Amino acid sequence: MGGWTQSLTAKVFGIGVLALAMLIPLMQVQGLVSERQQLRESTVTQIAQGWGGRQVLGGLLLAVPTQRLVGTTEDKTPKVERSTEMVLADSMTIDATMAVHTRRYGIYGAPVYAATIQVNGRFLPEDMAQFQHMSTAQWQGDKAELRLLLSDLRGLQEVTELKINGRPSRFASSADRVGGLSSVVVPIDLDALGHQPIEFSLKLKLAGTESLQLLPLARTTDAQIQAPWSDPSFVGALLPAERKVDAQGFHARWHMLDLNRSYGQHWDDKSEVSHSELPTSAFGVELYQPADVYQRNERAGKYGLLFIALTFVAFFLIEVLQRLRVHPLQYLLVGAALATFYVLLLALSEQVGFGWAYAVAAASVVLIVGGYAMAVLHARRAGLLLGAALALVYAVLYGLIVAEQYALLIGAVVLLFAVALMMYLTRRIDWYAYTPMTTAPAATPATSADAANIGRS
Repeated sequence: MGGWTQSLTAKVFGIGVLALAMLIPLMQVQGLVSERQQLRESTVTQIAQGWGGRQVLGGLLLAVPTQRLVGTTEDKTPKVERSTEMVLADSMTIDATMAVHTRRYGIYGAPVYAATIQVNGRFLPEDMAQFQHMSTAQWQGDKAELRLLLSDLRGLQEVTELKINGRPSRFASSADRVGGLSSVVVPIDLDALGHQPIEFSLKLKLAGTESLQLLPLARTTDAQIQAPWSDPSFVGALLPAERKVDAQGFHARWHMLDLNRSYGQHWDDKSEVSHSELPTSAFGVELYQPADVYQRNERAGKYGLLFIALTFVAFFLIEVLQRLRVHPLQYLLVGAALATFYVLLLALSEQVGFGWAYAVAAASVVLIVGGYAMAVLHARRAGLLLGAALALVYAVLYGLIVAEQYALLIGAVVLLFAVALMMYLTRRIDWYAYTPMTTAPAATPATSADAANIGRS
């Protein structure tokens, strides 16, 4: 039994167990990344509570109360079912200009904006007449209202203009919600209008955080959004028909038809449209932050076990090629230093940004592990080689992190190269004939001939 524990097989098995054991601190680091990310998200939520959240804006829609006689009660009293008919505009244009800045809370920050938005549109009288004729309920046109839908009313800073058929009007608060969105309303008497169209013009200032999306509440919706933000992420049910993105910001334009939606020009408020289908038609932009330190820390941690294993393999090859003895505890200390890299990276990246944090953390670990290898192996050249290999590993890891679209390809090529290199370096070793040095302690210095074997291999 004692001979087996001193064998090469036992050594390889022990190193494998140590590499797997390093999963424990790596998982703890990943948990720490998630915790810090949740803390940032809660901070963004606090910022949004005082400024305005992720905004979804719909233009004006027409809401008409209806009633339907569905029978009588036992005492012959008419039983009436009440609902609201939602009617969309024929055409609508939305023009939004966003002023963006970063608002910070402690070490965390989030992009916030104040948008000036102009909305114009019109309802056709023939649409309203047709929908009323198709309805089985009685319309109460004198109680109709125009509703402006908005996801977070706290961000509605000012309504600088609201005109209905050229006449100034004012919004009033309302408890009614459509598609999960809040609303402000302006009453309108359809019976008094007769067969006139409803034309509206609206200008408002809207504050929000990270995202602005629009709803296509018209038969034809033309929208454009511009902002001095060079990293927009266009999201939602429709991508822009035209867009321009440069270092000064972006400008995007959308053109959406009623045929592009999953719902029509009118519906009852008890239908599925008002509950689930309406939000899915939103489109717009998110103020993407490409240097999100938590996303990059999380990606770095995913490759943690692979690079710890590669470092252990490099350490083991030097031990084998120089016929030295390295204690498992020394492997464990090297693994601990490698795991510390991820904690240091997370802590520094919150303060100085990911790039500088990565450079400092990687350099620190390379110096520590390289210097430790020199002391353990008593071979300066071997320590320098291990330090250089570790520096190359961290350079490759950084490439994997920043190359989002090609990370899998780069990782596969690097892994194949690493396996091929190990096969090449060990091609002349007779593993059956190999016996570790048992007479020399771990601190036995390497001879010059042994050190030269690395270069020849």
